[in-house]
Amino acid sequence: MIAAGSLRVFLAVSLVAASLCPGAWASAWALDPSATRIEFSVRNLSVARVDGTFRLASGHVTLDVEDPSRSTIEAVIDAASVDTSEPKRDAHLRSADFLDVARYPTIAFRSTRIERADGGHWRVTGDLTLLGRTRPVLLDVDGSTSEGTRPSAHATTTIDRRDFGMTYAGFAVGKQVVITIDAVGMNTAVDASPE
Repeated sequence: MIAAGSLRVFLAVSLVAASLCPGAWASAWALDPSATRIEFSVRNLSVARVDGTFRLASGHVTLDVEDPSRSTIEAVIDAASVDTSEPKRDAHLRSADFLDVARYPTIAFRSTRIERADGGHWRVTGDLTLLGRTRPVLLDVDGSTSEGTRPSAHATTTIDRRDFGMTYAGFAVGKQVVITIDAVGMNTAVDASPE
């Protein structure tokens, strides 16, 4: 179950892509770990759904307003931060059955393509690395806003935990993990108007 949550963490990085909105004047943004929220939801036979969160360790967005394809998003999630408000379940999710945080302490996302779909909507394709396996993922990002030097965005995606080798519990834990990210950026010290 937590494995699915890990995948969700990678989405957090995707949210940063939302800061690529035309109104964002800075060329580089750091994601704010304290303000960015990464949530996941997965079906479970014992309960309708299990929801949880992950903590962003670090993230960075480089923006090219004139050519979004040259923009990049990178993010690192703390796998051990998984939290479903149930200590015993969280401990199990951190074990080798799911996230195996002792061997794989982080989950990483790196964009490979960023496209503007329409208005403030974006499609972000990237590589998610979880449990030592890297797989492509697609994030839908929208609702980009910019308040001063604090851009924010909302992103969603669904992943299959089996793609990353998370097969524990068979049908008892859902295969599809829904990830939702609300990202908030911070202007970095070296930021300036795009060249």
